[in-house]
Amino acid sequence: MSSHKTINSRAKTLIALHLLLLVYSLSGIFSKNAAHEPFLSPMFILLYGGMLAILFIYAIGWQQILKRLSLSMAFANKAVTVIWGMVWGFFIFGESVSALNILGAAMVIVGVVLYARADGKEEKPGDPIDGDQWTTDAPGNLPPLGSE
Repeated sequence: MSSHKTINSRAKTLIALHLLLLVYSLSGIFSKNAAHEPFLSPMFILLYGGMLAILFIYAIGWQQILKRLSLSMAFANKAVTVIWGMVWGFFIFGESVSALNILGAAMVIVGVVLYARADGKEEKPGDPIDGDQWTTDAPGNLPPLGSE
C-alpha cells in the first residue's frame, strides 16, 4: 500500500471516529433530558430509549473503528467527547463556559493531535492496525480453539 493511500485511509478512519464520537456525545443530551422527567413517564421512556439507541449505534461503530485503529489511538481520541459536552451544555442547556474550560478543551485537542502524530510515526508497514488486515498465518498466532 502506498504511503499516500495509507495516510488517506487513516484520515478517513479518524474522521469517521470523530463523527462517531459526536454521535456518542448526543447520548448525554438524551440522558440529561430524561433525568428531568418523572421516572417511567412516556417522555422518560422515549428519551431513555433514544439514549440506548445512540449507544447501540455507537457500540457497532466503535467495533468498526477498532478494526482500523489501534486501541490506544481510539481511546486517546475519545477525550474530545469532553469538548462536545461543553458545546452541548452551552448551546442546549445554557451552561456557562469559562476561559479555563476553553483552555482545557484546547489542551485536549493539542494532546490528541500530538498523540496521533507520535502514533503515526511509530508504525511500520504491515502493522496489523490502521486499516491493515489482521493475518492469521503470522508467526506466534495461536490456532483457533478446538483445532489441533
